[in-house]
Amino acid sequence: MTHGRASQRVALHTRLKPGKEAEYERVHAEIPAELDTALREAGVRSWRIWRDGLDLFHLLEVDDYAAMRAALRDHPANVPWQARMAELLDVEDDYSGGDTGIGLVWELP
Repeated sequence: MTHGRASQRVALHTRLKPGKEAEYERVHAEIPAELDTALREAGVRSWRIWRDGLDLFHLLEVDDYAAMRAALRDHPANVPWQARMAELLDVEDDYSGGDTGIGLVWELP
């Protein structure tokens, strides 16, 4: 809990451009320190990514997903990272709009 609020769990789905699988994993082998700091300062508690072929499945634990996106949209550590991801992903994320992630259908309590 942060400031008396429970964190949000947000699931995302992205897709790689064909042939970019190994490069994507290589780029993610070491996240730049300034991006790590920016993510944590924006309220990210954890971010996990699974890959199945070209499909990427993300699970974030974050204080406030909308606030995180607003904080990172023009952040100097995130802008070059997103430009790099745009080279690898089928659809780039420009951090505009009201992305809320994938809706939860069921969870084992």
